[in-house]
Amino acid sequence: MKIMFLNKAPKAVYDVTEIEKQLNSYTSPGTRVEVAFPDNFEGSQVEDVLGSQMMLNGLDHLMETPAIIRKIVWASENGYDAVIQSNTFDPGVDGGRLAVSIPVIGPFRTTIHMVANLVDRIGIIVPLPSHIPYTWRLLRTMGMDGFVTGIKTLAVYGPDIKKRRQEITEKTAGLVRALVDETGAPSGRSVDSLRRRPGGSSKNDRRTSLQHQGNLDPRRRDVRFTGIEPQPAHLSTGQTHLSGLSRQAVDQQK
Repeated sequence: MKIMFLNKAPKAVYDVTEIEKQLNSYTSPGTRVEVAFPDNFEGSQVEDVLGSQMMLNGLDHLMETPAIIRKIVWASENGYDAVIQSNTFDPGVDGGRLAVSIPVIGPFRTTIHMVANLVDRIGIIVPLPSHIPYTWRLLRTMGMDGFVTGIKTLAVYGPDIKKRRQEITEKTAGLVRALVDETGAPSGRSVDSLRRRPGGSSKNDRRTSLQHQGNLDPRRRDVRFTGIEPQPAHLSTGQTHLSGLSRQAVDQQK
């Protein structure tokens, strides 16, 4: 089986070899995951322009959608058995599903439905304030807005994000605690550019982005998951990390 892990933009802002190695460490024998990119397209600089203004609001994803769909169609015609979108806002996923018969997986939709099986109240953390109304719109299209009790923003973005990993970790921990205190959300999910990406986690990351360890006990409210996407807390393209944290569990991670 061959799976395409599709970046949303026609350029890499991460080490492709490193990411492919990490992704393939999750696979069964006989399954191969390959990182791929859409072809360059007119308007591909929208993300850079809006990002430099800290005003990313979903317009970049709309501009990217046709190129992403074309790449998904190409994947279906060239031996790929499935496509996973690397960005947690799921750009191009719905359109791609209409164009091909192979599975097209979006991490946002997949993760939010998985968490809704474990908890009734979900908190979300996004990179920028401009992402908040965009995230609510996506949730409404999925019919999942009723499960989300609040969305908070890190307000951290830019080319130096890798150097600010400690700052991001500390701020995310505080936002998770605030979501628990203010909304009662036992689950906090961090979306897009400040997500953990394959490549391992530091000790400090464990407070807000813990990979599932041991057997999953559905009776526990402090179960943590980490989603997959090309971008550790140090890159600025998609991935998702999600933590189902009770207040007690958050306090224990301090």
